[in-house]
Amino acid sequence: MKIDLTDTTASKINGALVQGRRAIGTPAVGMVLTMVIVTDEENAYDSIKAAEEASREHPSRTLVVIKRHARTLRDRTHSRLDAEVRVGSESGTGETVVLRTYGEVSDHADSVVLPLLLPDAPVVVWWPVDAPVNPAQDPLGALAQRRITDLYAVERPLDVLQTRVHSYAPGDTDLAWTRLTLWRSMLAAALDQAREKVTSAAVEAEAENPSAELLARWLEARLNVQADRLVSAGPLVTAVRLGTDNGEIIIDRPDGPLATMSLPGQPSRTLALKVRPTSELIAEELRRLDADEMYAVALRGEGIKESA
Repeated sequence: MKIDLTDTTASKINGALVQGRRAIGTPAVGMVLTMVIVTDEENAYDSIKAAEEASREHPSRTLVVIKRHARTLRDRTHSRLDAEVRVGSESGTGETVVLRTYGEVSDHADSVVLPLLLPDAPVVVWWPVDAPVNPAQDPLGALAQRRITDLYAVERPLDVLQTRVHSYAPGDTDLAWTRLTLWRSMLAAALDQAREKVTSAAVEAEAENPSAELLARWLEARLNVQADRLVSAGPLVTAVRLGTDNGEIIIDRPDGPLATMSLPGQPSRTLALKVRPTSELIAEELRRLDADEMYAVALRGEGIKESA
């Protein structure tokens, strides 16, 4: 069921949510969090679709904030809030409210969102594009226990990554880091099997890939070695090589969903290592809402060459 509201208020939106739930016979129970998506019109469809797919694992109220650019003098001087309220089959397993803000209300989107948050439930804010320089200091980010950005959506990801080093606050994370979960799990498993001291490391990826940089920093911090950054044809991260006194530990994924793991003195094996869709990345982030300490370690490169 979808209800369109023009020039509305937060109280009327709450009323429409109640109306929609009554119409489909579904009470407001079972939702475990509020997800706030801050995006633009161009990226709204894909973001909403990813959130709805993730809601099958984490039923939630999704609030989509779209700040509309002023085209006329009236748009610049007249504050207005339009909304689409979606419940039932229109919104996955939760509720979705698309908020379009005009004029001064765009500068105070937090005052619109605050009355629509589920009571006593965690809040997650996701910026698919155009994330603030300091997510924790952003008015919407300040409402959240978890703040999700995506370095793949910026023009100069490595420059922006460096600014995140200084703006990081507990609760911040980035999908460039989430994309590395399978890589990190495989590397940990390889090191457990090899039982070798790592003396060198190299990460191969397409140029300017933020996941590769985070992975290299994580290896440096955890293994206390210098990790080389090598450029490959991609896509994304294509290989990690860890040098030991008895040979190299290699995980190689030149393309496709499969990777090859090679350990010193052992036969190579094929492993699944697919590129996951955004919905799976968001679902993973919603499984834990405490601070991601390993992301902070990778971001800052803590522990690199402590003996130097």
